[in-house]
Amino acid sequence: MKLWKYSQWDILMFILSLAQLVLTFWLASRWSFFSWSAWGFNVLLLVVMTTYNIIIISHFFTHTPWFVSSKLNAAVSMFNSINIGQSVQAYHLTHVRNHHRYNNDRGKNGHPPQDTSSTFVDGVNGEHVGLIHYAFWGAFYTFFSSLVAMVKSVCFWRSHAGVVEMDLFYSRSPSARSREIAQLRWDRVVQCLALFLLLCVAWDWVLLCYFPALYLSFALVNIQNYYEHFGANPDDPFANSVSHYGRFYNFIAFNDGYHQEHHLVPTAHWLYLPLTRQKYAKQLSEHQRVISPVPAILGFLHRQRTMLHKKVNTGHLRQGD
Repeated sequence: MKLWKYSQWDILMFILSLAQLVLTFWLASRWSFFSWSAWGFNVLLLVVMTTYNIIIISHFFTHTPWFVSSKLNAAVSMFNSINIGQSVQAYHLTHVRNHHRYNNDRGKNGHPPQDTSSTFVDGVNGEHVGLIHYAFWGAFYTFFSSLVAMVKSVCFWRSHAGVVEMDLFYSRSPSARSREIAQLRWDRVVQCLALFLLLCVAWDWVLLCYFPALYLSFALVNIQNYYEHFGANPDDPFANSVSHYGRFYNFIAFNDGYHQEHHLVPTAHWLYLPLTRQKYAKQLSEHQRVISPVPAILGFLHRQRTMLHKKVNTGHLRQGD
């Protein structure tokens, strides 16, 4: 019987996910008293693990679930919801269904962007919104809304979809929609149970380390997404994202740097993103696009970035320029 849906190499992400879960509870169990060194170590490790999981592990999982078995994929969704502090199913419904449909659009004819995570939301005159607003206010919203939805999933079980998250992008098929809502419920319930256990183990660790680390992780994820699209041309499917082709980063990050290629073929498994670049090499070479010398999370270091969206605004960009 076949276990892995796309590749056996996905076992690496599975192992990393389990390791994070174990380490999180281990950190809580080892917490005894506050010291700046212990606090710094705990927060740093939590931030690194959570950010990596959201950006890479859970991100790719929402596009290409690891297992043939839907039950195993459901289990992964639940325990990684603990790891990332939000429902993986909700991540799928917003990221795959919305972000990859509208590709960081900036809105048309006076209407706001349809991509709810677009860097142009709240921007003025066709410009990206400021990084600080996007990263840190966005992180606060994600943190708060995730906690509220988690509590509501327990308190309003029967009317969960109507009370908690009507704004998610569910399937039109009634049967598929029902499965998505059920998965969303269980993600939230398991997340709530894990948080309750962590509070029982070390409530002060949760308040001093876990919650701040979760917020900082959300902010770093937003910085990553910001620079994956900052300066790109939202109207060009071959230039609406920013790729980074550094070998080391793509080795440790499962080819996460191939972001333009990922937007071209969102269903492509991470192993085949370099091949996607080869497949579309001609089209990519014919379009002016932004290629970053640094990973997106360090995008603020890319000082000489071309602002293609500004050229589109002023009408100076032509196809193939």
